[in-house]
Amino acid sequence: MTSKVDDRVPVLIVGGSLVGLSTSLFLGRLGIEHLLVERHARTSHHPRGRGNNVRTMELYRTAGVEPLIREAASVLAENHGILQADTLTGADQEWLFKQIDPGGALSRLSPSGWCLCSQNDLEPVLLRGARALGGELRFGTELVSFEQDGDGVTAVVRDRDTGASRTVRAGYLVAADGPRSPVREKLGIGLTGQGDLFHNVSITFRAKRLADAVGDRRFIVCYLTNPQSPGALLPVDNEEHWVFHAPWRPDGGETLEDFTDERCAELIRTATGVPDLEVEITGKAPWHAAERVAQRYGDGRVFLVGDSAHEMSPTGAFGSNTGIQDAHNLAWKLAAVLGGWAGPGLLESYDAERRPVALATSARASARSAEHRHPGYDVSPGVGRQAGMLAVVLGYRYPGGAVLGADPDGPAVPENFRPVAEPGGRAPHLWVHRDGVRLSTLDLYERVPVLLSGPEGGAWHRAGLRVAERTGVPMACYRVGDGGDHELVPEPGPDWAELHGTTVGGAVLVRPDGFVAWRSAEGFAGAHEDELEGVLAGVFGRSG
Repeated sequence: MTSKVDDRVPVLIVGGSLVGLSTSLFLGRLGIEHLLVERHARTSHHPRGRGNNVRTMELYRTAGVEPLIREAASVLAENHGILQADTLTGADQEWLFKQIDPGGALSRLSPSGWCLCSQNDLEPVLLRGARALGGELRFGTELVSFEQDGDGVTAVVRDRDTGASRTVRAGYLVAADGPRSPVREKLGIGLTGQGDLFHNVSITFRAKRLADAVGDRRFIVCYLTNPQSPGALLPVDNEEHWVFHAPWRPDGGETLEDFTDERCAELIRTATGVPDLEVEITGKAPWHAAERVAQRYGDGRVFLVGDSAHEMSPTGAFGSNTGIQDAHNLAWKLAAVLGGWAGPGLLESYDAERRPVALATSARASARSAEHRHPGYDVSPGVGRQAGMLAVVLGYRYPGGAVLGADPDGPAVPENFRPVAEPGGRAPHLWVHRDGVRLSTLDLYERVPVLLSGPEGGAWHRAGLRVAERTGVPMACYRVGDGGDHELVPEPGPDWAELHGTTVGGAVLVRPDGFVAWRSAEGFAGAHEDELEGVLAGVFGRSG
């Protein structure tokens, strides 16, 4: 590589799709200068990856873009259920579920909710948000090569229009370059898992009269099981724009060229049960469902996020949400290390935390595809339906990594969800008032660690303020209670101490990503500062 350096940045992001853009947004929120390069000239134009779960929307809420995403997704705001039917007009109709959040119970657990926003609508929102924060994002630019040493990564990138190359020197490289990740391949990181599960062709089309056949059934997806033309139907606007996923069998010699416009239109007519439907094919895109997880999530100063780290079956949209949450986990750790208040060892926890979650979640995704009989996936479902969707979405946890007191033998994804905070788990949502402003406790977690102490936890609060000043860890300290000296006044409802698994005199340390790093029921009088300083050193990889 040439010794001339054209650009110097703390972080280089390779890949500007959903996860790469989220990485840029999260880093920008934390004030970390970075450069993103994406080989394509623009964001995705194909409506895919639409299911954003409640945890992802919590992260986007904290990042300030949730309202903009909901605005972009407004046309599908009333679509909730998953329908399984022989055809739209046949007698065999079954709702796998009719509401994402029946009864509105989720509002007790989160200030956010699920959101159907297709990738082609979501990515422009993330792009605008990242650029508004000062991020430099270069589309039509590809990574040519990279090398790393003990101090950073030197990469060559090329403008695909002009052919001009530039050398970038970065402290760290984040690879969001997809399932065939050239970065991962160069690092020699292998993959585990079942591999390819099935193949589909995603067909976008216009059909003005299809809305008549759908009627008032506002589904997220309808699995059509007619054996002559099985497929999955997804609304784009509930009126005339739709997507149909048709099984594709390349192992049997079927090629993409076999999916002519005429054949695609006939597949749609047969699947929907509307033989005289006028269909205009507007696009086709092949995709592959797979179950794979990288054997390592990085090497030295290079890290994998999203599809470069894992592939999952699309049912439940677990893959995209897991990737966005990868980006969030890595972003605060990079910011902490680059900001000097955490040691480099903190970055080692990225693999320890996120890889077990991907392994467990990818298995759940494959099982869910079998349960829903996803077109093209010829695997018999297990006995009974999967339970514990919230366990995957909100209940995943980190038995190892940058936490103290977690059960090292506990599952990364439990069978059932419990909203009570535990070390390694997501801190619970609670409505509170701070200086007269109503907010969720989740709104406190983004830039710095947060120490919450109970109504009688004044000793922890004072210790936290002194330890933060002495160590340089930018920790925010709040007392929770309804007294005049409490910064956070909870609304009537769940008891703060019980919800956080502590007592009125205890304390909880929450990481910038909203996961509990440590908690104490009482502590020992006179030893709070020493204990807390040891906790910060243990969690954030600080020495001394």
